[in-house]
Amino acid sequence: MTVLIAYDGSADARAAIEFAAKHLAAEPTVVITVWEPLLVQFKKYPLALSTIDPGTEDEAHGQAEAHAREGAELALASGLTDVTYRAVADNESIWKTIVDVADEIDASLIVTGSRGLAGVRSVLLGSVSNHVLHHAHRPTLIVPPAQTSR
Repeated sequence: MTVLIAYDGSADARAAIEFAAKHLAAEPTVVITVWEPLLVQFKKYPLALSTIDPGTEDEAHGQAEAHAREGAELALASGLTDVTYRAVADNESIWKTIVDVADEIDASLIVTGSRGLAGVRSVLLGSVSNHVLHHAHRPTLIVPPAQTSR
C-alpha cells in the first residue's frame, strides 16, 4: 500500500501529514507538492499576464521542491518511515495533478487537508480536496482543520 499525501505548506496540510502518521500503518508514502508553471498561469489568468514576472518560474519550482521536502521531513518526524517526495508541475489543475499522480503510483490512499494556501481562489474555483474526493477512483482521506481552543 502506498499513501499519497498532498502538501502545500499550509497548517491544514501539516495536520493531514500528522494525522496520517498517527493513524495509518507505516507504509511507503509519497508527499507531493503541485506548482503552477507560468504557461498554465497565463492560460488560466490571461488578464494577469502583465503582473506575472517570468523570472519567478525557477523560484516557484524551487519553492515547490522546498515544500515537498518539508512535508517529507514532517512525515518522517511524525513517525512515517518510508517517505519520498515530489514537486510536480500542474498542467491543467492542481486537483487533477494529484489524482493523476495517485493513478501513476497506484496509491492505495490519498490524504489531503481540507483547505490549503489557495485562499480566495479556493472559494472561487472550488476546493482542491473536494475535487480530489469526487474525481479520484480510490480512497481519499480529507483531514479537517485542527480544532482551536477557545
